[in-house]
Amino acid sequence: MKYVSEYRDKESALKYTGLIRKLVTREWSIMEVCGGQTHSIVKYGIDRLLPDSVTLIHGPGCPVCVTPVELIDQAAAIAGLENVIFCSFGDMLRVPGSCSDLLRVKASGGDVRMVYSPVDAMHMAAVNPGKEIVFFAVGFETTAPVTAAAILQAEHLDLDNFSMLVSHVLVPPAIEIVLSGEDCAVQGLLAAGHVCTVMGYTEYEPIAEKYCVPIVVTGFEPLDILEGIHMCLKQLEEGRTDVENQYLRAVSREGNRAAIEIMRSVFEITDRKWRGIGRIPGSGFRLRERFSRFDAGKKFKVSSHEVDEPEICISGEVLRGNKKPFECAAFGKVCTPEHPLGAPMVSSEGACAAYYRYRLARKK
Repeated sequence: MKYVSEYRDKESALKYTGLIRKLVTREWSIMEVCGGQTHSIVKYGIDRLLPDSVTLIHGPGCPVCVTPVELIDQAAAIAGLENVIFCSFGDMLRVPGSCSDLLRVKASGGDVRMVYSPVDAMHMAAVNPGKEIVFFAVGFETTAPVTAAAILQAEHLDLDNFSMLVSHVLVPPAIEIVLSGEDCAVQGLLAAGHVCTVMGYTEYEPIAEKYCVPIVVTGFEPLDILEGIHMCLKQLEEGRTDVENQYLRAVSREGNRAAIEIMRSVFEITDRKWRGIGRIPGSGFRLRERFSRFDAGKKFKVSSHEVDEPEICISGEVLRGNKKPFECAAFGKVCTPEHPLGAPMVSSEGACAAYYRYRLARKK
């Protein structure tokens, strides 16, 4: 496949691992922030190609995984209301709440529909004036511009029957939480290329300087990741802590200014709770007051309460990079993609799902 197979070439990958082996003189630990990168690493066995002295740590880069239980419960409650069509991306449907998930609400008679874009949900509102259409807006900065565009279009069309339950989260504050931890073992970072395609990487420059860690903006194919690892290790070996861009074909330092402007016009920054991690200051988006009529949380006034994760589930430790999925006593036993205890087992970007699919399931 043109422009994809080139980045999965086995011989080129082996050359990169050879360069890495020649470069490394001591033990290093690098965190990939994005769950999409985690899946590529596990799927293609990139971690197994590296020398034992290089450890890859999986970070909290899965927006589905970090959506708090309370918000899942709120989504399920709204989806179960009469006259509501609840729209969501597919990977949110089976994320467990405290008692249920969206797929179970659908099975019980709720009108829950999978969509590919918030614009799809907005169009659904336009053609169903007698129904309340609610979209579950989950994602990093990558998907936030499209959410913002849908809100602006809904305002233009004066759609009173359209609203959103917003759970957009921002990557840099979460990185700072990880790096500031007393037990943090991260010495270098691979930043998520799709987020930086929108935001650029100026936000990462003060983080690299403050915490003395090199940060490399990296793509998602095997050769992207191997090159990003090589660039990060080269900085570590040379004692540098710069922000570098491996993903040159998609990312510029300033990012997509039009996308940033549309986000800023619709959203404002707020504190947000991350599932398994806790409340992180300035780590999320919420609708500006001008757009409050499109806020499903305010519109439906469904109550929520703090909920603890199952004691046996260590998804919080996995999301912070302190544990690997196979270190969980529930992994592959009482916690599987069919019966997940935590979001990282069911999300398409979750670390637990990656290890189950590409490591554990292949052994059976």
